[in-house]
Amino acid sequence: MDAKQTKLDHIRKARDLTDDEQKIIQAFEEKDWNEIKSYDSWVIFKVMSEFVEGFQKLAKIGPCVTVFGSARTKPDHQYYQMAEEIAAKLVRHGYGVISGGGPGIMEAANKGARSEGGKSVGLNIILPFEQKGNEYIDPDKLITFDYFFVRKVMFVKYSQGFIVMPGGFGTLDELFEALTLIQTKKIGRFPIVLVGKDFWGGLIDWIKSTLLADEKNINEEDLELFKVVETASEAVGVIDEFYSKYLLSPNF
Repeated sequence: MDAKQTKLDHIRKARDLTDDEQKIIQAFEEKDWNEIKSYDSWVIFKVMSEFVEGFQKLAKIGPCVTVFGSARTKPDHQYYQMAEEIAAKLVRHGYGVISGGGPGIMEAANKGARSEGGKSVGLNIILPFEQKGNEYIDPDKLITFDYFFVRKVMFVKYSQGFIVMPGGFGTLDELFEALTLIQTKKIGRFPIVLVGKDFWGGLIDWIKSTLLADEKNINEEDLELFKVVETASEAVGVIDEFYSKYLLSPNF
């Protein structure tokens, strides 16, 4: 046993470790080939199973728009109510609605879709606090994932547009994932709508002043990859205008 492994074992015995500390120590431990092969093989098959389930359940859902936003937004908040209104309008305009499957803005989106009899899809994720699918998702359109990256593939593959409500790190991650894929032409362009000028204003100012003007890390045309709106009607209008402009029907 080498000195590094001896030290790690000593740390384990010295005190009780939190889950985070356990993960950090495990990253430094040397594993034999059988451990590596068995664990990695299990992960590969688990990832494959999540892709297969997603493809099978979502292949025939038709045109949908994904609504992103915070899981912490309460039903009495204006953004919850606006997300619900946006989803209802999307259904009336011929789209189904996809959400991240949880509470807050995600619940509002599924609730709005359900209220108009539209397709209500939930792509849930297993989290330490056991997020559960909300009650407004169609039972046959709820999928729960272990891996964020598989879930992201499903959002991008089966959405004809993203409407991004105010949210936290997860919402920002999903927003910049979509922007990056479009910017680098890994996927085709589709509309991205940010709702709430006050909420997004500071970020947009930073993108323009720092990323574009000062550092030149993006191009001027990259600012055209998204629209910022204030109302539910404006948000749905951007989606409709986009497909009308490109002479496309939502049913493709």
